[in-house]
Amino acid sequence: MQLSDLLKYNPIVIQCHNNPDADALASAFGLYTYFESMGKDTIIVYGGREEITKSNLKLMCSELKIPAVYVKNRPNILDMDNSLLITVDCQYGAKNLEYYEAKNVAVIDHHRIEIEPNEMSLILSNYGSCSTIIWQLLKKEGIDVNTIPDLAMALYYGLYMDTKELSEIINPLDRDASEQLNFSSAQLLLFKNSNISLQELETAGLALLRYSYNEDYSFAVCKANECDPNILGIISDFLIQVDAIRVCVVFCKLSGGFKFSVRSCVREVDASQLAQFIADQVGSGGGHYTKSGGFISESLYNNHFPTTHAEAYFNNRLITYFDMYDLIYPADYDMDISSCKLYTKKKRPIGFAKLTDIMPVGTDINIRTIEGDIDMVVSEDIYAMIGIKGEVYVNSAEKFARSYEVIDEHYSFEKCVITPEYKPTVRNTVTGEVVSLIEYAHTCVSVGTTQIYARPLERFVKVFTVWDKEKYYVGKPGDYIACRTDDYHDVYIIEKVIFGETYEETNQITEQNNE
Repeated sequence: MQLSDLLKYNPIVIQCHNNPDADALASAFGLYTYFESMGKDTIIVYGGREEITKSNLKLMCSELKIPAVYVKNRPNILDMDNSLLITVDCQYGAKNLEYYEAKNVAVIDHHRIEIEPNEMSLILSNYGSCSTIIWQLLKKEGIDVNTIPDLAMALYYGLYMDTKELSEIINPLDRDASEQLNFSSAQLLLFKNSNISLQELETAGLALLRYSYNEDYSFAVCKANECDPNILGIISDFLIQVDAIRVCVVFCKLSGGFKFSVRSCVREVDASQLAQFIADQVGSGGGHYTKSGGFISESLYNNHFPTTHAEAYFNNRLITYFDMYDLIYPADYDMDISSCKLYTKKKRPIGFAKLTDIMPVGTDINIRTIEGDIDMVVSEDIYAMIGIKGEVYVNSAEKFARSYEVIDEHYSFEKCVITPEYKPTVRNTVTGEVVSLIEYAHTCVSVGTTQIYARPLERFVKVFTVWDKEKYYVGKPGDYIACRTDDYHDVYIIEKVIFGETYEETNQITEQNNE
């Protein structure tokens, strides 16, 4: 998608996510500048519970003349047949922005895909900021952003803030933007040092004075007075730098409920998963592996926990979370097969694709699946297997040859997958190119010698597999923990519904057993 593809629409509404950050505002400003220059009636809007209150963002909008408008209701101009809504730094229908019904919708974002993309979607998850994407789009339209100083400064600051002051730049295009965008050092210094007001400084200081610390699990919980949600992030970013703290949650009371921020600096705790657990049944949560947040509805909270004060709730939820999981590291775990049964894999058709048919050897890729993302490097001997629930796992060529037989049958995702909710994709993490894994898939069946030891789980577990030592897979009671019959360290989780469809119990072990 190019910006010129959208010129057939007028008027144009550019929507930021609620509580917009510097990257969202800068990206919206870039789009606004382009469409205004092309004679389009254009506005920038954002919704949410309150207007921007964060000092550096208010200063950014004032200094750079970014006309972002806080709206409580759907803009009336979206009623016009030829109007266009563009969500920027967020995705239409996601939980972090107000939903405005619109006939024509475009999406420009750099976060994980949350929606089903259409021809007017540009979601490049490998970019460090949405500002870089906008910079690239403007370049393709022949616009030199550096001739518009306020815009160049805005895009640089958006990139700067979303990459932790450029310390988390991985994509070379982000690096190009950081080097080629002209910016004012004086303005950058001013914005950097205007993150909080004097009142917010007091709020942060008081919050830090009354933190609670759990020595058993190395987590901290901190209550702040009512404040801009961004301040919660500043407090939690500070807390997670304390040597004894591995996980922290900072929260405050807002109109209608509680806003909270989560940080984790250990691989054993996915901050996004923890946020979802904290808000389970009473709100919503999510984000990234190390940073996330959420909101708890006051009415739902009062219905479920009428006698529990907020500090106790957050502490109790974290203790429950840590208590409920067993951790398994395959290298250090020798599975006890005495409580397991022997199973043989059924000859059910599944999909497979050789990764070198999709991307060249040495390419850094991200395989996006219904169960999460898999990051890896393409090599000659790796196959991507597509299971019966649409999940993806990897096999070596040697293991594949021993375990599966290729059959001359067209692979159908809809027929082979019992719940075809999401078709897995493969993304080049450098170029951003995304292709469907299904388009390269063939069909195979187990050769009948694939056997495992397995038993149903009685507790929740987190398993770090031999394929991914940095991220874990969650097993729930009723799911199965399994290992190869020839390697008790190769431990993994099989969902209950998948296990029943894929394996059958057997009493005899064969000579060759591979998973």
